[in-house]
Amino acid sequence: MKIQLLLDEDIHFALADALRKRGYDVVHAQELQRKGRSDVEQLHLAVEQERCLFSFNVKDFVLLHNDKMSSAEGHSGIIVSKQLPLRETLSRLLKLLRYYSKEDIQNRLQFL
Repeated sequence: MKIQLLLDEDIHFALADALRKRGYDVVHAQELQRKGRSDVEQLHLAVEQERCLFSFNVKDFVLLHNDKMSSAEGHSGIIVSKQLPLRETLSRLLKLLRYYSKEDIQNRLQFL
């Protein structure tokens, strides 16, 4: 099954549309009026909706992943990256989405 994504508020807003045009189920935090919510809240929503979270906020989401794994709570996947231009972000993310399934990314921290 294809990975479903929740894009954190720091991700290019246009990325959601670009991925949808390619057949992916994607929502952006800003579309959900979640701008300004904490990283914990964003990850909680991703877990609730069984979505993999993608963020440029590497440090905080690495720590949250480690917390989830040490507490055995789990998550639906976290993808992190340093800030990249939209075109490069899309290219790298598409490669990753073609390689991993929803099941493969479960509880995984993946660097783009």
